[in-house]
Amino acid sequence: MKRTSLGIRLVTLMALLIGLGAPRAARAKVNVVASIETLADLARQVGGDRVEVKSLARGYMDPHFVEPKPSLVIDLNRADLLVHVGLELEIGWLPPLVLGARNPRIQLGQPGNLDASTGIHVLDVPATKIDRSLGDIHAQGNPHYWIPPASAAIVAREIAERLASIDPAGKASYDARLAAFLAELERRRADWEKRAAPLRGTKIVTYHKSWSYLSSWLGLEEVGYVEPKPGIPAPPSHIAQLIGAMKRDGVKLILMESFYPRSTVDLVADKAGARALVVPSDVGAAPNIKSYFDLVEAVIQKLTRG
Repeated sequence: MKRTSLGIRLVTLMALLIGLGAPRAARAKVNVVASIETLADLARQVGGDRVEVKSLARGYMDPHFVEPKPSLVIDLNRADLLVHVGLELEIGWLPPLVLGARNPRIQLGQPGNLDASTGIHVLDVPATKIDRSLGDIHAQGNPHYWIPPASAAIVAREIAERLASIDPAGKASYDARLAAFLAELERRRADWEKRAAPLRGTKIVTYHKSWSYLSSWLGLEEVGYVEPKPGIPAPPSHIAQLIGAMKRDGVKLILMESFYPRSTVDLVADKAGARALVVPSDVGAAPNIKSYFDLVEAVIQKLTRG
C-alpha cells in the first residue's frame, strides 16, 4: 500500500512539475542537494560560501521513508550536485524524484550525482540470496555508515573532488576547507575515542540494524535486534528469545533512533533489566545538533552517560 500511495503521489508531482526542466539563470553559488542532513553539513563544511546546500530529509525522520513533496522536486531541478547515501537507503523515494526533476545534471552516472558510499568499506553485505521474506534488507550492504570519523573523512573528500570538478575556479577553496575539516576531525576523533574507550566490549541490543559502523568503531558488541528482520515487527516468540538472551549475556543497553516505536523496546528493557537509550543518528535529530561534529559529540555523550 505504501508503494502504491507513493506512486500516486509521484504521478501527481510529475504532472504539476511539467516545464521545470527549462534552462535556469546562471547562479554564483553551486547548488547542492543532499538526501540527509549529515551529508548536507559535510557539503557545507567543504563548500563554504561557494555553495548553497539543502537537505531533502530532516534529521528527525526515518531516512528510509521520506514523503515526496513538490518542493523537493523543485530543489532537485535546481541542483548542480546531488549527494546521497546510496546502498539503497533512499531506494523507495529518491530515484522517482530525481527522474521527475527533469534535471540532466543530477541523473545517475552524471557528475552531479554523487553516491557517497562509493569509498566506504561496506558492512553487513548479505551472503545469501535476498528475497522479501528477509524483510527490507539492503542487498548492497548496510547504508548507515556516516557517523564514524573515518566515514566522514571519505565522504568529505568525495564531495570536495566533485565540487572541484563542477566548479574548477573554487578548487583551492575546497581543498583548503577540506584540509581544515580533516584536521579538526582528527583532533576530535582522538578525544571521542579516549572518552568512549571504557565502552569497548560492551554488549548491546539495537532496534534496527543501523549501528554496525558505530559498533565497529567503538568496539561495541551487538548481540541482538528488536526487529527480527528489517522493517518487520517482532512476534512474541522473538521478544521472549531476545529477553532470555539479554539476561543470559548480561546485556544492559538497547540503542534506538527516536523515529522507531518505543513500546516494544520499553517492554524488552523492563523484562531484561536493561536501559533503552534513544541515540541521535543524523544532524538535526535534535535542535542542538546543527553539524556533523555536534552529532558525533551527542552520540558519544549519550553512550558514555548511558
